[in-house]
Amino acid sequence: MSELDEKQKSGVAFITGVMGEHFGGAFNEAATSNRFGSDITRMAAGWAFHDAWRHEGISRKEKSIAVISALIASRQSLELKNHVKIGLANGLTVAELEGLLVQLTPYVGFPCIASAQTAVITAMREAGVSPEGLPTSEERGLL
Repeated sequence: MSELDEKQKSGVAFITGVMGEHFGGAFNEAATSNRFGSDITRMAAGWAFHDAWRHEGISRKEKSIAVISALIASRQSLELKNHVKIGLANGLTVAELEGLLVQLTPYVGFPCIASAQTAVITAMREAGVSPEGLPTSEERGLL
């Protein structure tokens, strides 16, 4: 088992706070396990979830908008689901998430947004905030 430094512990506390005890516990176990990928998880804990997320330049909600936008533009659908949940915990609303997709469409293109919609809707469902009966792009037969 690897010991976490103070920055890494702070990062684990942050991710636990926004994603819950189950996710935070799994993240902590991955960071301290000395298994494949544990170095990367420790980097994420200290750098992303401590240094970047605790930086005071912009609000947590604004940080979520920036991260979600970057993940959509780079087509990182799996990680996008996590950050949509973090964004919801940071105060983003369903309407704001939809507005973000609309704003990004002319810049990243319709195929990218169609894929992102599926990840966003899935994350909203998992967080219990998806509007009733809202289908994903795949469920509509569009992808």
